[in-house]
Amino acid sequence: MPAALRGGPRVPASPRGKAPPSPTRQRAAPPRPGAPAGGRPPAPHGPGLSPKNALIVAAGVLVLALIVGLGTGHRGERLVQAAGSSIDGRFGQAGFRLRAVHVEGASPMATADIVRAAAVYKDQPLLGLDLEALRKRVEQVGWVKEARVVRLLPDTLVVAVVERRQLAVWQHAGHSVVIDEHGQVIPEADPGRFPTLPLIVGEGGAVAAPAILPILAQRPRLMERMDAIVRVDDRRWDLRMKDGSLIQLPAVGEEEALMQLEQLDQRSRILELGFERIDLRNPDVVAVRPRQSGPPGQLVAAGA
Repeated sequence: MPAALRGGPRVPASPRGKAPPSPTRQRAAPPRPGAPAGGRPPAPHGPGLSPKNALIVAAGVLVLALIVGLGTGHRGERLVQAAGSSIDGRFGQAGFRLRAVHVEGASPMATADIVRAAAVYKDQPLLGLDLEALRKRVEQVGWVKEARVVRLLPDTLVVAVVERRQLAVWQHAGHSVVIDEHGQVIPEADPGRFPTLPLIVGEGGAVAAPAILPILAQRPRLMERMDAIVRVDDRRWDLRMKDGSLIQLPAVGEEEALMQLEQLDQRSRILELGFERIDLRNPDVVAVRPRQSGPPGQLVAAGA
């Protein structure tokens, strides 16, 4: 074999030809009729998200906004607020708007004041309502003892309340108001619409009424003849009857005094016959002043 000489003439490299196309490559599919140039799919058209999908998307946005808020401080708070507005708008578009308010546990007179205090309006985005703030507004209404607010998707708000029980009408300093079972004034209640409630008169009558009225309510014969319960010197009661007569109760032991009156009525039917005054302030003696006959100040021994 001849040896190759160093430094001999070089043979030029022959040009490399192009490789034939690989059989594994596929040709691009021809564009479909109506497809835009460049092969991009057309943008979706048609109705918006369904309520279910809107709920899922909005919940995801809210979670993301909260994560960003935790990591970016005050700027995050603004992002959360913006996300909340976006979510609220998305839910509104999906149909979550206020259409009805149901008030449960309230009388017809109280319902109008409760709805007014709720301060909501038709077509308001339902999920954007601050239920805690709404509950506090409702509980500021004098009729309401406590309240609970519930959202019923997609379009209803339920306000369930415990209404304060109207106990009596309190007349003081030329004004009349309705009080509840704790002696608290119900500002929205019109006394003229409660003609069957007992009438309490005098300084301190509202506070003391819850103690005396249950005792009197156990005596219907007395209650049906009574016109008003008058607080005297903010320490005791006088019962003013419809015929103008008066029953004077002691400062303490009102129930025992009324039991003495019941015993007297059982023997003599004094409530039917009539009298000018019955003084029960002395636990040992019941003093009766008849209306027409008998000397003034006639004494009837207690328990006789």
